[in-house]
Amino acid sequence: MARTFLSVILAAGLAASACNNNNPFLTQPTDTSTPAVSTTDTFDGSVTVNGGTTNPFIVNRAGTVAAVVSALEPSDATVGFLIGTWNSTTNSCQLVIVNDAAVAGDRLIGTASVPGNFCVRVFDTGKMSGSVNFQVQVTHF
Repeated sequence: MARTFLSVILAAGLAASACNNNNPFLTQPTDTSTPAVSTTDTFDGSVTVNGGTTNPFIVNRAGTVAAVVSALEPSDATVGFLIGTWNSTTNSCQLVIVNDAAVAGDRLIGTASVPGNFCVRVFDTGKMSGSVNFQVQVTHF
């Protein structure tokens, strides 16, 4: 139920984002003549207390977008974790799906209704007492 709801939110957020005239989604064509091939992007980084790290990525075709917190150090850390749309003009990540209490192994799954610029963010929600190293993997088309 929660994953279905999150997928609907991601699709709705992406559809609303497509109404923006500066939206990069509108400039990237979708080639449906070849089969879709999934891609996995891996992002490593560190989050400080009250900080956050954002990593943009490009989705070339509409379809499932799945992100997982594949590692946290310390391993018992709790962080904020989100998938959003990336605005390259303002270098900002507009949240679409968020988990404010993510631990290693947690996933966010949604559907990109169009190709475009997306982002994943790991951040402190006030639960960190020191820096946290992370690895996030994002699989998409």
